[in-house]
Amino acid sequence: MVSFEAFRAVDGAPVYLQIINFIKRGAIAGTIRDGDELPSRRVLSALLGINPNTVQKAFHILEEEHLMESRTGAKSCMTLPPDTLDALRREVLSDELRAMARTLRQLGISKEEALRLIEQAWEEEAQ
Repeated sequence: MVSFEAFRAVDGAPVYLQIINFIKRGAIAGTIRDGDELPSRRVLSALLGINPNTVQKAFHILEEEHLMESRTGAKSCMTLPPDTLDALRREVLSDELRAMARTLRQLGISKEEALRLIEQAWEEEAQ
C-alpha cells in the first residue's frame, strides 16, 4: 500500500497537483512501485483532511497518464512499467530544469553563467 505519511500540502499549488507530484516522485525514488495499491479515494481524503473530489481529480489525471489503474469495486494500483518510469523521470527532470532556469533568469544570471554553475555542481557531485 502506498503510504502518504510524508505528504504535506503547501500553499502555492493546487493540492491535486501536489498529490500527483508526490506519487510521481515516489515512483522515481523507488518508494512507489508497479503494482503497489493506493488507498481508496475516501480513505485518502480522510487521511489528508481534504475534499474527496480533490483526490478524485488527482487519481483521474494519473489514470489518464496511465500511471494508475482502478476498477469499480476493486483496489486502485500503480502501473509503472520501465518505459513509463523512464518517461516520468524525464518529465520530472524537465520540470525541475525549467523551474531552475526561471529562477536563474529572475536573478539576472546569464545562460553562460548558468551552464558554468551546472558544470561546477556536476563535477562536485562526481567527487
